[in-house]
Amino acid sequence: METQTTRRPAGLFVGLCTLDVIQLVDHVPAPDEKLTAHEQTVAAGGPAANAAVTFAHLGGAARLLTAIGSHPLALAVTADLDRAGVTVSDLAPHSADPPAVSSIMVTASSGQRAVASTNAAGHRLAPPDDLGALVAACDIVQLDGHHMELATATALAARTAGRLTVLDAGSWKPGTQNLLPAIDVAVCSADFHPPDTRTSSDTLRFLQQHGVTWTAITRGGQPIVWAGPGGSGTVEVPTVTVADTLGAGDILHGALTYHLAAQRQLTAQGFVQALHAASLVASRACASFGTRAWMR
Repeated sequence: METQTTRRPAGLFVGLCTLDVIQLVDHVPAPDEKLTAHEQTVAAGGPAANAAVTFAHLGGAARLLTAIGSHPLALAVTADLDRAGVTVSDLAPHSADPPAVSSIMVTASSGQRAVASTNAAGHRLAPPDDLGALVAACDIVQLDGHHMELATATALAARTAGRLTVLDAGSWKPGTQNLLPAIDVAVCSADFHPPDTRTSSDTLRFLQQHGVTWTAITRGGQPIVWAGPGGSGTVEVPTVTVADTLGAGDILHGALTYHLAAQRQLTAQGFVQALHAASLVASRACASFGTRAWMR
């Protein structure tokens, strides 16, 4: 029986789940050009799903609240998540439509990726009746901003229950302004641009003005910029030979959420340590092709 000190941290991940079809190519093909890929991999993807898989791999108990459905392609998604140790709460279990499929080409020489996906288009997910229980059963909640109605309801429930909320802010989406007041930690990509912001400092200031206590911006291989009640600064990112940048941000957020879950009271030192630990995991993931090979 697990004790309070030995039990695994429990994380609730809310957002997008896709089927990722990833091809390793010499270059992105020109119009009417056909290529033979050097390697391929197929896995569940999406920011929330990849973060949940990372959280589970590091030793946490991860639950994913999303939409997958019953289409044959959806079976591959659920099977992959099951193998990864992620518990799924599917809010569209009877949907016969195909899941969102991300078609991804990774350039072998640089690790850069080109992605085409429908993301969460076509799915409007209402909060489940047991949302309060799902939130109460976890230590920390991470949201990726997809399925915004569900994300906002979950963040508010987490705030009521006293659970730390983490936002993976990949891009500004309609409704983000309503989500921010219920977010404790927001870690953004360099592509996240709130209205009337231009610089990293603008973005961090905007987030803090809208109720987010702890903020950070990732910038690829450049240092992470952060700010919070205890000050501000940067966190160095390890230098690695990049094979594939796909999912690096998702993996960083999953690792960050895992390390934050163990902290009873978040401090500047604890935030920086969690960002550093997460950057180590994400950098390791960038050194191999696909979103799963780094776990082996």
